[in-house]
Amino acid sequence: MMRKTSRWRMVVALTAAMVAMAVPAGSAQAAERTAPPPMADGFGLTQVDTATGGPTNFYITVTTPEVTGKHHIKIILPSGYYDDPARRYPVLYFLHGSPDDPVRQNYPALTTSDQMITVIPDGGARGWYANWLNQRTQAGAQNWENFHLKQVIPFIDANLRTIATKKARAVAGVSMGGFGALHYAQVRPDLFSQTASLSGDIDLSVRSMDLRMAVVASLVAYEPGVDSDAVFGSPYPVFNADWRFNEVDPAAHMNKLTGVGVSIYVGNGRGDVTDLEFWVESASKHVKDSMDALGMPYYYVDYGDGSAWGTQCNGGHNAGCWEQDLRDLIPRLERSFAS
Repeated sequence: MMRKTSRWRMVVALTAAMVAMAVPAGSAQAAERTAPPPMADGFGLTQVDTATGGPTNFYITVTTPEVTGKHHIKIILPSGYYDDPARRYPVLYFLHGSPDDPVRQNYPALTTSDQMITVIPDGGARGWYANWLNQRTQAGAQNWENFHLKQVIPFIDANLRTIATKKARAVAGVSMGGFGALHYAQVRPDLFSQTASLSGDIDLSVRSMDLRMAVVASLVAYEPGVDSDAVFGSPYPVFNADWRFNEVDPAAHMNKLTGVGVSIYVGNGRGDVTDLEFWVESASKHVKDSMDALGMPYYYVDYGDGSAWGTQCNGGHNAGCWEQDLRDLIPRLERSFAS
């Protein structure tokens, strides 16, 4: 037994030496790892199809009883992830808008960090990061909140070298995902130390009926069609019929984010009422007013028409502005995690 063990160790040592001589210094890890890392099923998630992409930027496809269909989860690892097998990393959960998919979240800023892992889970074309009120529509099971908070997060912690603590976890999102980011941090402040809204639908009160109607419009705009009350019930403030909208309205519950770092980014849509940014600006201001009334600390950027916000932003509801938001946000998250 001892001889076999010694012989095995010698073979391993010789193989490692040969690889070291054959591969230029600094590129050994790249030679060893050319595909996404293996990930084990669990927490209600079953992987289907094949992981797609490279060793540090890839997506997997999963199924879950919580949400009908197949769902992508995009994962971006730091470039040095494989260099130190003992090192663990904080995680940013990035939530996309409507209608979109994790695979299309190709913001260059998301690939710049060597300090954290980024995970982009599917939120559906109109999932609204919620457990729908009506689970019997033609869309089938729609428990997005359960999918993300009870399945994706522990799945990631089990399969990747994360620092599985509140301090080392952030959630941010654009548009519908901005709502999701604040909503998730409010319902589970024990999970996240930082949350950020990028042009988010973060006021669903009667002050922002336009954004309530945006929720309703998304339900009937995409196939299969579902009833307008499927997610949060009635949007109309008659006899308290809209109580579920009020219950999930981020602006009304900012007190739940005490101890969580809050960042808000928004433009003004150049004053164009046909640009959704025109409407989410007022929603962001309502959230700011709520935080001011509570005496909360926060980070708030209203870049107006975008003329002073990078070279790609025109103040509208678009990826050019969100890329610049991320270029500002990511270094701030890194500093927060490092502290």
